[in-house]
Amino acid sequence: SLTGASTRTARSLGELQQRLETIDKAQANIEKLSGNVLSLQDILSNKQTRGAFGEIQLKDIVSKALPSDSYTWQATLSNGKRADCLIHLPNPPGPIVIDAKFPLEAYEALRAADTQYELNEAAKALRVSVKTHIKAISDKYILDGETADGALMFLPSEAIYAELHANFGELVREGFAARVWIVSPTTCMATLHTMRAILKDARMREQAGAIRKALAQLHRDVELVVERAGKLETHFDQARRDVEGLTTAAERAGKRAAKLDNFDFEELSDGEGDGGVVRLPSNG
Repeated sequence: SLTGASTRTARSLGELQQRLETIDKAQANIEKLSGNVLSLQDILSNKQTRGAFGEIQLKDIVSKALPSDSYTWQATLSNGKRADCLIHLPNPPGPIVIDAKFPLEAYEALRAADTQYELNEAAKALRVSVKTHIKAISDKYILDGETADGALMFLPSEAIYAELHANFGELVREGFAARVWIVSPTTCMATLHTMRAILKDARMREQAGAIRKALAQLHRDVELVVERAGKLETHFDQARRDVEGLTTAAERAGKRAAKLDNFDFEELSDGEGDGGVVRLPSNG
C-alpha cells in the first residue's frame, strides 16, 4: 500500500541519515588524526624538538629500568659538553653517556624518496649524517679517566634501527670501531637491564666491604674488651688480696681486744699494792 511504502521510505531515509552522520564523524576523526600526524612530523622535522622527543622517550625507558640515583640528565662533563643522560656505572667500565639526538632528517628523506636517484642521494646523506654524529659522540662523550670507554647512540624508532642494520651495516661497524653503540628502544632497555645488574653487583660489593669493615672493627672491640677484662681481673685479684689482708688484720685485732677485755686489772692492783710501794720515813 501507499502508506506502507511511505513508512519504509521514511525508515530508509532515517537509516541513511544515521549512516551519513557516522561517516561525518569518521571523517572528522581522520582529519584530527591527520593533523596529529602532521604535528608529529613537524616535531620530528625540527632538530631541537626532535632531540626533545628522543630524550622524552629515553627518559621513559631509563626511569623504568634503573634506580633514580643511578643516572643524571643533562650532565656537564669536564670538557664543558652536556650529555643527555649519564649512567653512573662503577669502574670499570665507569660512567657511560647516552645521546638521544639522532639526525633524523636524512632518514626521513630516505623514506620519502620516490625515484632511484632520490633514494641514492638520501642514502648518501644518511651515511654522512650518521658518520658525523658517531664521531661527535665519540669526541664529546668518551673521555679518558672520566667516562666509560664507549657511549650509546639512542634511536627513537625500531624502524630506523632495522634500516641501519639491514642496509647500512657499515655504519653499525663504524660505530663499533668508534666505541659508539647504536641502540633502539628495545635494545636500549635490554642494555639498561644489564647495567642494572652491574649496579646491583657493585652495591652488593660495597655492602660486603662495609660488613667486612664492621667485622674488623668488632674484632678490635672484642680484643679491647678482653684486654680490659684482664686488667679488671687483675684489679679484682689485688682487691681480693687486700680484703683478705684486712680481714686477717681485723681478726688479729679482735683477738687482742678480747684478751684485753678479759684481763683483771683489779686483782693486779690488790696483789701488788703494798709490796710495790716504797714508804718514806716519818719526820715525827
